[in-house]
Amino acid sequence: MKVGVVGAGAMGTGIAQVAADAGEDVLLFDSRPEALEKAQQSLEKIMARLVEKGKKSQSEAQELLARIHLVEQLEDFQGRELIIEAIIEDLEIKRSVFSQLESVVSENCIIGSNTSSLSIASLSRERDHPERILGIHFFNPAPLMPLVEIIPGLLTSSEIAKTVHDRIRSWKKVVVLAKDTPGFIVNRVARPFYGEAIKMYEEGVASIPEIDAAMRMHGFKMGPFELMDLIGNDINYAVTETVWTQFFYDPRFRPSLTQKRMTEANLLGRKSGRGYYSYVDKQATERLETIDQKKAENIFQRIFCMLVNEACDARFMRIASEEDIDLAMTKGVNYPKGLFAWGREYGLKLVLETLEELFDRFGEDRYRPNPLLKDEVLNA
Repeated sequence: MKVGVVGAGAMGTGIAQVAADAGEDVLLFDSRPEALEKAQQSLEKIMARLVEKGKKSQSEAQELLARIHLVEQLEDFQGRELIIEAIIEDLEIKRSVFSQLESVVSENCIIGSNTSSLSIASLSRERDHPERILGIHFFNPAPLMPLVEIIPGLLTSSEIAKTVHDRIRSWKKVVVLAKDTPGFIVNRVARPFYGEAIKMYEEGVASIPEIDAAMRMHGFKMGPFELMDLIGNDINYAVTETVWTQFFYDPRFRPSLTQKRMTEANLLGRKSGRGYYSYVDKQATERLETIDQKKAENIFQRIFCMLVNEACDARFMRIASEEDIDLAMTKGVNYPKGLFAWGREYGLKLVLETLEELFDRFGEDRYRPNPLLKDEVLNA
């Protein structure tokens, strides 16, 4: 398949690498020559590292690089069969690019967006062929993270959605299907991992290092504050705010003042040298390895029960299947287990009781148990 990628930033370059590694012929576009030069250097460096580690032969690396062609004009996308846009997360800029693409490509060319939270319906509005537009959401870094969310819009052809689903799977990716709702699967279900951690910190339940240590002790590779620092606190705040506003200000997704102030103070995490932790050579200072077991269990229980409830809500609202939700959380954000499988193992009755206790104590709508959770406990 002839593939085009719009945007030669980290995500676009990574997607181009994934497609080329699967044998596709790829055009990588950016209007900025310096971005293309940086992309080329990055790809060459990555290939050299893979050769050095014995993961690719020299000829395999050269063949992959030869399948990626850098272009500065969208007009070069004539004849492309699949285009994936991976530019700034701005609706109007993306819509403008889609409009330009439609004037270049054939009506049979599929156009996908790597958006992490924007509406596919809005992206396809006023397009000549909205049936060929959908979300194709890779996770960063694209060559390493196995998950891709496929998000059909209301007008997307089911045949095109299946074609893309099957094609991306042939690129050796784990593919899940998500409904066009804010945050799709991962960025919606994962919100309590950050939000409830911040809330406990604000309440004085535990310190930032203690909360992170508690979650690592229960199998998570990183705690919520470490992960926010890695993602970038500005990005995490922006995604939280987007999901909250697009869900009509549902209190379950409300951002915190802590997130807002961290962003305003430019305490963005690793990329700024300081966030919830200070960083020396990318290592977080004040990091704890363990804390009291009982305290760790209380911290974990509160965050975990919120995550299970959110997964139940996503299934209840038919955002995705139970299987795809579990796959998305294990393959997209490296959770130790799928939330449905883990929730049943932990005990859904305990999950429900925990949420009801939190609701009784705080009176906040964020703790309302989902009907699906209630039904499964009732019918157990």
